[in-house]
Amino acid sequence: MAKEMNNRQAYFHYAIETKYTAGIVLLGSEVKSLREGKLSFNDSFCLLHNGELWVRSMFIATYDKGTIHNHIEVHDRKLLLTKRELKKIANSTKEKGFTIVPLRVFFNEKQLVKVEIGIGRGKKLHDKRETIKKRDTDRELKATLKK
Repeated sequence: MAKEMNNRQAYFHYAIETKYTAGIVLLGSEVKSLREGKLSFNDSFCLLHNGELWVRSMFIATYDKGTIHNHIEVHDRKLLLTKRELKKIANSTKEKGFTIVPLRVFFNEKQLVKVEIGIGRGKKLHDKRETIKKRDTDRELKATLKK
């Protein structure tokens, strides 16, 4: 069973305000590759275009056992949301500094691929330092509790 794939860098670079769960349009070889856990979020982001939400720069490796009709590794993929959710996202991203980032990809109970997206504001350098400091203290606390 495939595990969920998280975008840890998104939580480091952005302060996530709201989250949405969306479906994604994929090809069969892309789903099979996701089941093997071959996904990378490097520099991936979401954008609204003509009332539709798209995820860009998400890398899904080609399926090893695929044929010549295998998918392209990096291309725009459409996210499936309701019109109401799309309007909320469009209104919230009109404010300066907000962006839409994919947070995780997972399989739901019906074995459908879902993408959790977040609307976040970019963190400043001092906010990132606080995040690093908090992570280090948590790590030290866990190490002392294990002893």
